Amino acid sequence: LKSGIDILVGTPGRIKDHIQNSKLELSSVKHVVLDEVDHMLDMGFAEQVEEILAFAYKKGSENNPQTLLFSATCPRWVYDVAKKYMKDEYEQIDLIGKKTQRTATTVEHLAIQCRSSQRAGVLGDIIQVYSGSRGRTIVFCETKKEANELAMNASLKQDAQSLHGDIPQKQREITLNGFRNGVFEVLIATNVAARGLDIPEVDLVIQCSPPK
Repeated sequence: LKSGIDILVGTPGRIKDHIQNSKLELSSVKHVVLDEVDHMLDMGFAEQVEEILAFAYKKGSENNPQTLLFSATCPRWVYDVAKKYMKDEYEQIDLIGKKTQRTATTVEHLAIQCRSSQRAGVLGDIIQVYSGSRGRTIVFCETKKEANELAMNASLKQDAQSLHGDIPQKQREITLNGFRNGVFEVLIATNVAARGLDIPEVDLVIQCSPPK
């Protein structure tokens, strides 16, 4: 930062720290990108984001940064808040249109009811039937404890490893590479794995409970 940079990628809290410690100066910023804007402008982050942007934006100025907002979902309130940082003639590019409730036609959806005490055994059978002997499966759990317990449950007949926020980043990368390369067939994860995973060979995705 001291020697000057072209692009800064950061979380709101860390960027704010650097500004407050006089290690970061935003007056000459030319472009501002908010990724996952529905989260960034939500209650948890909105205040921090507003404070940071106040350093780069001057009310009514023609020289304010170009502002780009990206999100998989854009509720109406996102547009209302976004107008504060965008020019009146901003462009809205919608790649979804009216298809918000439509799922891929190549994917089959099934719902199975079972007791939590039977879940590991049922999971093992489902994976065997729908993913085959060498197919890859991702199982999503609500909690880290659930992920660990399922990964070690003897009722799962397949090799499984867990992935969640308590696992160090280095180990997460090793686990993901192992899954990607077929070292083990079942990845049991919390929502830490829900975004940014690019593993095209996954045959089956199981949600242990309806996602919140």
